[in-house]
Amino acid sequence: MRREAFAFARDFEAAPPSQLRVDRHYLLCASRGALRLEAHGKVWVLPPARAALIAAGEPIQVAIPQPVTTSSVLFDRGYAPEPPAPLTVFDLSPLARALVTECVVWPDADEPLPAYARSVFGALVAVAWRLAEHPSPVTVPAGQSPELRRALARTEDRLAENLRFDDIARDVGLAPRSLARRFEDECGMTWSAVLRRMRVLRAIEKLATDEDTVTSIVHAVGYTSLSAFNAAFRDLTGRTPTEYRSTFRT
Repeated sequence: MRREAFAFARDFEAAPPSQLRVDRHYLLCASRGALRLEAHGKVWVLPPARAALIAAGEPIQVAIPQPVTTSSVLFDRGYAPEPPAPLTVFDLSPLARALVTECVVWPDADEPLPAYARSVFGALVAVAWRLAEHPSPVTVPAGQSPELRRALARTEDRLAENLRFDDIARDVGLAPRSLARRFEDECGMTWSAVLRRMRVLRAIEKLATDEDTVTSIVHAVGYTSLSAFNAAFRDLTGRTPTEYRSTFRT
């Protein structure tokens, strides 16, 4: 009989999107690099010091833009309650990080967990499930229709450029007014708002994987003004880029 809970740490090379679906509740954390997760029409970035709580049986798309190191903790459905949502990304507290590190000592095995291990995994459930009640707002819509998904892909491919909405509409074969309606109907926000979120998510990936200065990252994601970028970044994350990067190492 497999353990009711177990954990492991692993390194992964860059890889295109693939589907992940497991039969246990899954707490996924990055300690180096960043992952991209997509489910239910949204995209999240998972950099260090954040975690994704994935409900058992929930299919998600996982992409690895650059090499990452992850820690994974898996719980039987009978051991941990249902998560508050099918997929939630949230900030890890220092206590949660310490518990994840402690849990990695116990990989999957046939013998049951010792009493101390059960208490550590149980404490992690209590802490992580509570943190998951306050999810990260840093998401980007994935789109439903083929035209909108192409528009999102075109936008993301050209983040460093001085983008014009009319050019994106022409690229996907829609009138600007029609594409604008698609964004409102499928994303609940304008193209400009989506573009701003995409640039912040790309910046988070770069903050997690590059040693570049914040100023160079600002230009790499398409901003010409550091103050405008800082305002957009703080609006979504609650921190400046420098403050956000510092959380990866604490």
